[in-house]
Amino acid sequence: MRFDILSLFPEFVEQISAHGVVGRAGERGLLSVHGWNPRDYAEGNYRRVDDRPFGGGPGMVMLIEPLRVALAAMRAADPAPVHVIYLSPQGRPLTQAKVRQLAFMPRIALLCGRYEGVDERLLQAEVDEEISIGDYVLSGGELAAAVLIDAVARLQEGALNDAESAVQDSFEGDGLLDCPHYTRPVEHALGSVPEVLLSGNHAAIARWRRQQSLGRTWLRRPELLNEAELSKGDRALLDDFRSRWLQAVDEPDDDGPDTV
Repeated sequence: MRFDILSLFPEFVEQISAHGVVGRAGERGLLSVHGWNPRDYAEGNYRRVDDRPFGGGPGMVMLIEPLRVALAAMRAADPAPVHVIYLSPQGRPLTQAKVRQLAFMPRIALLCGRYEGVDERLLQAEVDEEISIGDYVLSGGELAAAVLIDAVARLQEGALNDAESAVQDSFEGDGLLDCPHYTRPVEHALGSVPEVLLSGNHAAIARWRRQQSLGRTWLRRPELLNEAELSKGDRALLDDFRSRWLQAVDEPDDDGPDTV
């Protein structure tokens, strides 16, 4: 798939496309990232891309024309249909379900705003949807673009060395949080690895991981349980986790009650 990023900081595009999963996906020909600087399409000696907002108030608003011309050049560079997203705190929250939807699109353009945002007329005319990565405000859309690209890139077939890594991530499958993970050494001053993970009993390990996933979701994101389709066995595991967690709270130890 192809990503086109409209940003006043094209060097940022180079950074996010050169490392980690995104870089590896690019090397394997699974996706490409292209940058478009609206300033290159601005007129005048100063290449101005913003102006003061009508009605007064602080900050500056990005102008229509540099963005409109940059978008036109971006569209002309490749005949493939493009889905244009504006990264904005006013957009719909980015969820794993949305990431899965975006992962099937052949081409996505990400418009990164700056200052007080973008002229609303440009958004109405050129943008297909607005997406937010959280209820907070960033200085610009570039970091949000990096988050979205990374999330989508890891779902491209062949991007991860182990395809099961994506399947087992939090929010995948049934939408629950992931279980805790451990590695060497078995014994450490910070605690020991749960015995069940050393048992070699795959059924017991699967049961423990499922219970921890259910329990962690209950502790940290209980609203997700309302959306999950839990089986009778899941509910029994969760009830057992709750009971033992509440008991651990009443009788706390050095490890705390987070994993029971």
